[in-house]
Amino acid sequence: MNNYSSASLTKPLTITDLQSMKQRGEKISCLTAYDASFSALLDKAGIDILLVGDSLGMVIQGQTTTIPVGIEDMTYHAACVVRGRQRAFVMADMPFMSYADKEQAADNAARLMQTGGVQMVKLEGPKIELVEFLSENGIPVCGHLGLLPQSINRLGGYKIQGRERSAADQMIADACRLEKAGAALLVLECVPAILAEEIARQLTIPVIGIGAGADCDGQVLVLYDILDIGIAKRPRFSKNFMQDASSIEMAIKNFHEAVKQGVFPGEEHCFQ
Repeated sequence: MNNYSSASLTKPLTITDLQSMKQRGEKISCLTAYDASFSALLDKAGIDILLVGDSLGMVIQGQTTTIPVGIEDMTYHAACVVRGRQRAFVMADMPFMSYADKEQAADNAARLMQTGGVQMVKLEGPKIELVEFLSENGIPVCGHLGLLPQSINRLGGYKIQGRERSAADQMIADACRLEKAGAALLVLECVPAILAEEIARQLTIPVIGIGAGADCDGQVLVLYDILDIGIAKRPRFSKNFMQDASSIEMAIKNFHEAVKQGVFPGEEHCFQ
């Protein structure tokens, strides 16, 4: 029996399952996915969350940033990923300028859920009113704080966020406001480990880190980075899991187990 014909036999994880994992102290594994074949492989390895990331602009399309990615791209790849998975929770990025106001955000989020089939959408930045509006209308939302790739031109580069006390305090406040507004998940990217630990401790929702230290409730990386096949240089917070693996499947399993056991990220993958 193949993955597609057996899909109805396995129920995908829900946000309630992810929240239960946080409550019992079980780390959550997350990788990006862009197509059905890798989706099925990640699912088989036990990865908990598949993020259909707008990083596809860089690793699939060869763009220099995520900004050129549109809602059509995201919807197409989301549908591919959903077809390949059985158990994993699937969420997708809302691409650049696809959520400039409430009406646009609702239309595009609905498209990702209805046509793309995802269970949650992710918004960059402290978009409190948008998160509240979408949540009130039955759309599960993941927040994203720290380094915001869609704002790279404004930020002036890929830089660590939250090192100054005032910036750290603002990020903590934004995280709490996002949770209060209805966000059911939060991604922290490129922030000091001690700040991420504080945020994860204060929030009741799961906090997924990428370059945010080992004390987040889970870890996410770009799939192509852990397989060492990306076009760009692999970021410091990532790791080449192919180095000690005999196959792609083993590399993915090694990432999953390293996250579950709290072995990844190590100190060399964190920021102070």
